[in-house]
Amino acid sequence: MKKSLIYIIVAAVLIGLAGYKIADNKKQQKTEVKEVAKQVDKINVNVVDVTRENINTDYSANGTFIPKQEMNQSAEIAGRIVSVMVKEGARVGAGQVLATIKRDAIEVDVSQAQNNLQNAIIDNQRYENAFKTGGVTKQQLDNSRLQLKNAQAAIRAQGVRVNDTSIRAGISGTINKRMVEPGSVVSPGTPLFEIVNINTLKLSVLVDESQIGKISLGQVVPINVNVLPEDSFSGRITFIAPKSDASLNFPVEIEVPNRGNLKAGMYATAIFKTNNGAETQNILTVPAEAFVNGVSSGQLFIVQNGVAKLIKVTTGKVFGDKVQVLSGLNGGEKVVTSGQINLDNGAKVNIVK
Repeated sequence: MKKSLIYIIVAAVLIGLAGYKIADNKKQQKTEVKEVAKQVDKINVNVVDVTRENINTDYSANGTFIPKQEMNQSAEIAGRIVSVMVKEGARVGAGQVLATIKRDAIEVDVSQAQNNLQNAIIDNQRYENAFKTGGVTKQQLDNSRLQLKNAQAAIRAQGVRVNDTSIRAGISGTINKRMVEPGSVVSPGTPLFEIVNINTLKLSVLVDESQIGKISLGQVVPINVNVLPEDSFSGRITFIAPKSDASLNFPVEIEVPNRGNLKAGMYATAIFKTNNGAETQNILTVPAEAFVNGVSSGQLFIVQNGVAKLIKVTTGKVFGDKVQVLSGLNGGEKVVTSGQINLDNGAKVNIVK
């Protein structure tokens, strides 16, 4: 009998504890449900603090150095090369003889032209004297004079041929490549030497159409050379193409003095300084993505005391993904940058970040 009573009491206690636990769980669940309900009423948004900043509007463009001058020096006449005076890497001046062509046959032609000239001079003198006494007609005298002029012209022509047997540098520079050896037979137009002038180099870059109006001829441009990071260079804009390419980029050339450590073909970056002074200093900006229905609308949501407020601002210049605000904000406000598509004026919000 006593054992039965004990079992009944234990069972009653267990039932009581179970009922208490169930009641406590229900109370906790109700509390959690209320908290969730509060959060469901709020819309999640991302915000940024409105601040003043200095905008860097510098524009960079990559390119490679090319020689200021380069040319393939060729022969003016056909013939066999007798001697070559320069090697690859040699520095030469404009007009310097690089190689010579055999001129034996030309010298024979020169002697013949000189003989013809002497005969023409003697004949013409005889005709001049005979004309004075009426021994020849005016036409005969004129023919004699013409023969003399032709003989003189032939001498000058042979002189040009003799001069052309010396192949001379057309520009000052360095022999980058030699394509001829003594004994080679050449013809007019055959490239014999490649000459490059790298005392001054040109950096050739492409500038986007949005930036081309911000640069000008003569502007000094800082240059960064990839393989010479410790050295500083600068150049002057000497050419801005009047027409863009198919990608709406404009070819621009910058002349850079060579201190001896630059080579044609090196990769470099030109930094175009396009800052507008006070116009880009200490200005109020917001991300372009914050605007409702685009920047042109001028509408933004700011968060005040957990509530979204739709405001109207006056915008200024656009700097990439940032927009200048001229009025409507003072700085320090929290502007919604994402989630605004779900917002109405006065909606409760939950700031995610």
